[in-house]
Amino acid sequence: MQQMIDLFNAQPDWAQSLVGLAVLLLAAVAVNFLIKRVLLRAAAPFLDTRTLTADRAAARFANILPLLIITRGIPLVKHLPDEVVTVAVNLAEAGMMLTAALGLSKLLSYLEEVYNRRPDAHARPIKGYLQLLKIGVFCAAAVIMISILIEESPLLLLSGLGAMAAVLLLVFKDTILSLVASVQLTSNDMLRVGDWIEMPSMDADGDVIDIALHTVKVQNFDKTITTIPTHLLISDSYRNWRGMSESGGRRIKRSLTIDQNSVRFLDEEEVASLKRFRVLKDYLAHKKQEIAEWNETELAGEDAVNARRITNLGTLRAYIIGYLKRHPLISDEGFTLLVRQLPSGPEGIPIEIYCFTATTNWGEYEAIQADIFDHLLAILPEFDLRIFQQPSGLDMRGLVKD
Repeated sequence: MQQMIDLFNAQPDWAQSLVGLAVLLLAAVAVNFLIKRVLLRAAAPFLDTRTLTADRAAARFANILPLLIITRGIPLVKHLPDEVVTVAVNLAEAGMMLTAALGLSKLLSYLEEVYNRRPDAHARPIKGYLQLLKIGVFCAAAVIMISILIEESPLLLLSGLGAMAAVLLLVFKDTILSLVASVQLTSNDMLRVGDWIEMPSMDADGDVIDIALHTVKVQNFDKTITTIPTHLLISDSYRNWRGMSESGGRRIKRSLTIDQNSVRFLDEEEVASLKRFRVLKDYLAHKKQEIAEWNETELAGEDAVNARRITNLGTLRAYIIGYLKRHPLISDEGFTLLVRQLPSGPEGIPIEIYCFTATTNWGEYEAIQADIFDHLLAILPEFDLRIFQQPSGLDMRGLVKD
């Protein structure tokens, strides 16, 4: 051993420096290999096996030890200029700080993954807060790294930031706005992952798939992705359909436009014929009794033109109400159900159907709505009513032939 030391000391200064650097680098590589290939692999079964983020965070932190060996070992290398040692130590320490920041970033990502496994995580996302913490970690790391490289106190750098406050506010304007918006969205439970939202100003109409600090991603129903700045969800208006989804019912609000020329009174024979409809039996019996009692009391020998009579349009409304109440897919659990006549206009008399389906599934909802209006359109001739329709070319051709 003494002979090897004597042989080493007999070498030129530059050779001793190269050998010392090689031994130092070899020691750093060996420690890095030992930690990552041996220790971390041995500890892998005890880490979270459901994600690789925990392993990556541990690997990031493991990079600190080789850099620490370089920091402590390079001053021991003989014949290196002081300037080289200083630069190497500063770079290694700055690298340690960067490695620690990257490790903390991975650790925060792992915490997010663990939190997202909670059943209520979609209602209270923390991604925005963790992103803000990451920004803070990297900003602090950048300040410390610069102070290490220029060999000045971090407080000196921070004292100069006061003069740059206006510039920093301008640079981080969107981040500040997004942070405030994220806090409001989360604290007021205004938005969750999985919500269906509509925001016409951003051409967004679909499900929220991600809520981050700066952006909210919406997957539209045509499978395109719309990215919305988070602060716009506070400053601009949008519609959230979560209430509809949680209620268990979806509203139908659509009108049949009746031709005004087809509205008339029904005679006794027609009223008797309409009693064939099961949903109208009770209505017609009650209506006839009510009208008969009123006419007997109020007419007092006046002309029959002043009498109240049953109309085909009023009977249609009663039929629609009875039909909807007996429909198995129309919800009756506290939801409004009505059939109303809207003001008539040049396009006829709108009869609006207002009810709620017993499902919120889009496809099932559309099928139920279509079936209801298919039936109502087909049943109109039984009441001698017609749908108003603008004259078409076929109508004009028929007139010309006549």
